[in-house]
This record gives sequence, C-alpha cells and structure tokens, in this order.
Amino acid sequence: MRTSKRSALIVSLAAAGLALAGCSSSASGQPGSSASDGTVQVVASTDVWGSVAESVGGSHVHVTSIIDDPDKDPHEYQADARNQLAISKADVVIANGGGYDDFVTTMVNAAKSTATVLTAAKISGYDQHPADGEFNEHLWYDFPTVQKVADKMADAFAKADPADKADFTAAAAKFDGELKTLESTEAQLKNKYAGEKVTITEPVPLYMLDAIGLDDVTPEKFSEAIENGTDVAPTVLQKTLALYTSKTAKLLAYNEQTTGAQTEAVLKAAKQNGIPVVPVTETLPAGQNYIGWMTANLDAIGAALAR
Repeated sequence: MRTSKRSALIVSLAAAGLALAGCSSSASGQPGSSASDGTVQVVASTDVWGSVAESVGGSHVHVTSIIDDPDKDPHEYQADARNQLAISKADVVIANGGGYDDFVTTMVNAAKSTATVLTAAKISGYDQHPADGEFNEHLWYDFPTVQKVADKMADAFAKADPADKADFTAAAAKFDGELKTLESTEAQLKNKYAGEKVTITEPVPLYMLDAIGLDDVTPEKFSEAIENGTDVAPTVLQKTLALYTSKTAKLLAYNEQTTGAQTEAVLKAAKQNGIPVVPVTETLPAGQNYIGWMTANLDAIGAALAR
C-alpha cells in the first residue's frame, strides 16, 4: 500500500453539525466572515481554484480555500465545521468535480446553500464516464478548462455584485490572456518535442503532457494502482523500472504529494539512469499563484526535455 504524505482529515457531518451550532461568525477576512464589507464570499474546494478566483475577483471577493495544505487529501476529506460555516455564508462555491472533492456537494447540501455552485468537471464539457478509460479529474492542468471556469467565475461574481461587473470582466480577460501565454508555451514545446516518451506516477499532469504532444508510456496498471492506493504487481513494477534502465523515458513526472515504496523505487531508477524528474503537485506551492505555478511547471518540463 502507498504511504501518502497527505493525511486524511475525516470528520463526520454529524460532528460538524454539532460544532457548527456552537460557532459564531469569525472576524472579517477569515472563513465564515459576514459580507458586511461588501465583498463576494467565495469558497473553493482547493487553493488552486481559490487562486483562480482571487485573480478574477480581486479585492471584490473574499476567498476561503478548504484544501490549502498538501497534508490534506481532497480525495478523502469529508467535512469540517469551520468550512461548513463558510459554505453556509458563501455567495459562490467552486468545486473541481469528477469525484475529486465530493465533500463540497455534501456540505452544500447540508447547509441548504443557495450559493452559485461552479463545478469544473461539468464546465469542462468532457465526458466524465469515457468508454475507453477513467476520467482524469486533475482539470487545473488543462488550460482550456481553466479559462472556461474563470469566465464562469466572472459571471457568478457579477451576479452577486453587479456594481463591479466591469472589473470582473476585465480581470477575467487579463487572466485568459495569461492562460493563452501558457498555451503558447505548450505549443512551442510541442513543436520541438512531440512524440517524446515520458512517464508518470499518477495522471496528475496528463492534460499538460498531452497538450505538449508527449507520449505517456507508463504501464496503465502502474499509475492506476498508485492513484488508487493499491499495490503494484511485481511484473508491472519491473516493466515500469525497465523504462528507465533502457533510457526509453525522456522524463518522469513525479507526484510529490503521494509517495511510497513503489513510487520511490521508480524515482530512484530514474535518477540512477539520468532520467530527469519533474515534480508535480495537486495544491499550490507556498507563495505562488496559479499562473506562476503553471509557468514553473512548463519551465521544468521544457528543461527536462532539453537534456
């Protein structure tokens, strides 16, 4: 079984409800604050979507990101009294969807919230039940989807705060332009490196790797097992390790937030054979916003491919 750096924070809704009964609104600027300052109250499932919301909303929104720490696992998190309170006061709730953060729906329903709920998986337009495999829910690595969600955010914020609609529209347009720059970088990398073989530990960055035209040659059963937290069969692990000893893989995209004996074996094999390792994460690195983070990811991939 994998050993995750992320610890599950499991709190039952019943317990959350009891704690909520004893909660009062916290000070302005904290989760659960009132909207007395006129800002739009926004709750995002993760700090990734929270960062996008801040870019679009600017000073007109107050954003509470439920998962803002790599030690919290969106796949396992269920409920928290403080965040339940924030959702009960939210004007807009932003979820990833696709099975990634089901706790948001649970809390919205428990709060009987009337907030506008934006779900990236639905907004993406992708088939969430593809016949040829599992849906990749890591949509924040897919820039066209992020643009669609950002534009929906602008509309939702304007609905809650019509007086500042022009600011939301302008901020979304600026953010969309920054995404176009990132897409241009992907296109440049694709022109140089399309068809290069790469490997992953989990499908976290696959949208980005696909956009660059890279060929993921990781045995499907390996990445599936790691993502699902199950043991990798010895034969599958050996096939994966052989991709490094044979120098088949051009790089390894390694999810730093989920590690275990088998992912560490892959990491060790890549390093021993001179295969560049590109660390990826599911939450924002400290001190970065979404655009800066994705720029750094593309820079790291470009540097690895150029070796």
